[in-house]
Amino acid sequence: MSWRAAVITFPGSNCDRDMAMALETVSGAPAIRVWHGDAELPDRLDFIALPGGFSYGDYLRSGAMAAVSPIMRAVAAAAERGVPVLGVCNGFQVLTEARLLPGALLRNAGQNFICKDVRLRVENSQSLFTAGYDAGEEITIPVAHHDGNYFADPETLDRLESEGRIAFRYVTGCNGSQRDIAGVLNQAGNVMGMMPHPERAIDPAHGGTDGLRLFESALNALARV
Repeated sequence: MSWRAAVITFPGSNCDRDMAMALETVSGAPAIRVWHGDAELPDRLDFIALPGGFSYGDYLRSGAMAAVSPIMRAVAAAAERGVPVLGVCNGFQVLTEARLLPGALLRNAGQNFICKDVRLRVENSQSLFTAGYDAGEEITIPVAHHDGNYFADPETLDRLESEGRIAFRYVTGCNGSQRDIAGVLNQAGNVMGMMPHPERAIDPAHGGTDGLRLFESALNALARV
């Protein structure tokens, strides 16, 4: 099965090509590239990805300016219709700033940029993004961020826990994120944000393939619809 996937590019995105290549590797179909200033998305999309980078140079707050780009109104409307939306790193920041996901991403504890492979534990293996993993499984995915410290109020954190909306946790900590949260889902389960980069873990030549199953999971979920 092929899918129609779109990758949104903002000024300062630097992982959009990586994301597009990951989607094409899994599906066999080239991803559609969409500019942040477009007011509409292509018709009949199956998947939307917001990639990593430093949108608008991270002015104001990371993701804050990108969240009010014209295309984000269309992304929000698509998410409301049930289209899967994945935000990675800066894309996760954009999703929280756009209120498509709860919480916020703050400066890393220690104020340092972190770039390394990290161990993640799969907390929810029932979502369309994570069904290819086992609950409790540990995987290795690279991170590269300065503002990846996940924050939410205690009530929100408890709700995420009780509703099974924490997708991934850091096994040994990483950036100060509360409850070691590395990725979260929206209530409907079709929007996920994560700081680690699964698109950088799909080729053995790059050090590992633990990110591959995330994209395969989404494709398989769409094939069943």
